[in-house]
Amino acid sequence: MSNLVRFKFYESALEANRDKQILAENGVNSFIANEQLIQSDWLLSQAVGGIQLQVFEDDLEKAKEILKNYNDNEAYSLEVEHTITNPEFDFVCPKCGSNHIYRDDSATSFFGISFLTSHQFKCYYCGNEFIH
Repeated sequence: MSNLVRFKFYESALEANRDKQILAENGVNSFIANEQLIQSDWLLSQAVGGIQLQVFEDDLEKAKEILKNYNDNEAYSLEVEHTITNPEFDFVCPKCGSNHIYRDDSATSFFGISFLTSHQFKCYYCGNEFIH
């Protein structure tokens, strides 16, 4: 019988549960340790080593490969979606290069009247806020 081993550490239960679900969809059983303990008292996180995702020793390499492939595919799909046809603005986010941006008039206007010639923009993908 194979033993459980610590596979990955997390600061949030959301990330741990996402990876657990990805592994389950690919046929790998995994378990989350310390989730309730840390959610009830986050100060214990350092003492117990954070939220841990555990897998069986026999599935360790398969689990690494599954999550690596998932993360690679997720990064690629975001790159593909960075560009939209006929964007409203003719510039891109300086952080990620996406042209999925919008103007945040709340930062530079009062009752719809703009006080500045430059505007605050925000990127839909990375959340970067910048002035253009």
